[in-house]
Order: sequence, then structure tokens, then C-alpha cells
Amino acid sequence: MQPVRRALTGEAGTMLPAFVDHHVHLHLIDAAGLPRRGIAAVVDLGGDPVALARRVDGLPRVSYAGAFLTVPGGYPLGRSWAPADIVRVVTASSRHPGVSGGARTAVDAQADAGASIVKVALNVDAGPVPDDDTLAAIVAAARERGLPVVAHAQGAGQVERAIEAGVSVLAHAPFDAPVSRRLLAKAVAAGQAWISTLDIHRGAVRDVAIANVRAFAARGGRVLYGTDLGNGPLPVGVNRRELLALHEAGVRDDALIAALTDPWPRAERTLGVSTFIAGPAPAGAAPADDVPTWLSRATVVPTEELTRVD
Repeated sequence: MQPVRRALTGEAGTMLPAFVDHHVHLHLIDAAGLPRRGIAAVVDLGGDPVALARRVDGLPRVSYAGAFLTVPGGYPLGRSWAPADIVRVVTASSRHPGVSGGARTAVDAQADAGASIVKVALNVDAGPVPDDDTLAAIVAAARERGLPVVAHAQGAGQVERAIEAGVSVLAHAPFDAPVSRRLLAKAVAAGQAWISTLDIHRGAVRDVAIANVRAFAARGGRVLYGTDLGNGPLPVGVNRRELLALHEAGVRDDALIAALTDPWPRAERTLGVSTFIAGPAPAGAAPADDVPTWLSRATVVPTEELTRVD
């Protein structure tokens, strides 16, 4: 954190690296207000790759996965919020005429449209999911294109499958059940990251998700701030409730800022802009929730507007 003065307004405050929401759906929101409310860059984890390719300039800076990769009848096919252009059906079988083809073809289509990530749907609670061979083929094809794989892992055994298959990132911190110590150790050793999305949950599911993040972070796991913006009535901008949930999970102080400012998947997306928070930063003796509240007052400014002060 660096004390600064903002040239445009004369305000004193703090400069931080640009904040990133690592899980949004741009076709479901009006993203224009994100920079004013502190979000400089977003990672779209399920959208029309052709439409997303047109949004890479301006603020917020956009990285994207393109379409969900799923199987016939799988999530999120048929959802009202999921038009056909945001879903790509993967199958190696001739028994499903008219579908979009195999793993390599589907991955190549997203990569050729400018995707920085590939997303696979492993939501067995909502329908069929890729079998082990198909999942392995998606991961292998993505690696050949230099792209990490993100999984929506939901339902019995799906987090384990994602970890075993070498998926790089979980789109949601696991919320179905406690993750075993063995799986936690394997995920951490593999360098897997978890995107938080804690504020979309309520009740016992929220408690499970927070406990899993706490265990993962305590073992050195990489946690990324993300909200699943577009999923229900979430605030457009830095989500104080998400920060408070991360704080409850033990992701605090420098770790909380790291989750917000991690440039994954593309560092260059945050060049030239910074986070500015007017006024004094919380002191060491401040109440525990002061840091999340303070961070939620952020805005995005060009770095050249900020002058460092001693």
C-alpha cells in the first residue's frame, strides 16, 4: 500500500494494484459501473466468445473463457440465463448428431476467439458431465493451446475429479461438502487456485464453503476474489459481503489484498490503472471488519493521476 495524492481531486489516500473480479458473466450485467466501484478488470467465466472478443478494450479490462464446455444434456443447457451462444457441447460420439464436436475442436474454437481460459462444466447435480476421458481430453487440448482450465465442480465427486484431472482453477470454492485433507494437500501441491464466490451462498452451504476456503488458505492455497456477478442480486463493484466472507475464512490483510489484485489470467490486463481509496487506511488496532469495508470504497484511476507522498 502506497500513500498518494490524486491529481484530479487533490484527495489524499492509498494506491493499490488494480482489483480484479475473477468470476463474472458480462451478458447478465451492466458492467459500466464497475470501475467507479473499484473493479478494473474482470474474468468472464461463461459467455459468447464472439461478443466477448469485442469487449477487450476500455474499462473494465476483460479476459474470458468463452463458452461453457459441457456434454449433451449437461449444465447449463436449457437455463434461461444461458443462451445457445454461451454453451458448447462436447462429444466424441456419433450418437449425438448436430452437436459441436470433440474436445480439441471445442477448445480450439474458444482459443481462436481470444479466450485466455477454458471452462468445463462438472455440475452433476444439474445433469450429465464429461466422463474421465473427455475431461482429460479437454485439459490436454487446453494445455496445448497454453490455456488453464477452470471447472464449475458441483455434486458428489466432482471436486475430486477436477483436482485429479489437473484442472487449474475451481470457479467456485467447494461448497457441497468438506474437502478432505488429502485432496486439499493435492490441490495445494498442484498449484490449483480457488475463486471464492462465497456471497452467492446462504446458510449451511455458505458455512461449508467458508470452512473449505479456510482450510485451503491455511495450507498455502491460492485464493482469488470472485463474485459470480450476474448470479442474483450482487452489487456491481467491489462486494463488501464477499470480502467479509473471505475475512471470516481467514483470508485477511495482505492475503485479502492479494486475492483482489491477483492479475490471473493475464497480467497485462491491469497495466496503466490502479486502485485508489480516499482517506486514511485502517490502523492496526481497527475493528476486524474495517479492512473489508475500507477496500469496498475503492475506485479505479489511471496510475498517472496518482502522486506518491512520503
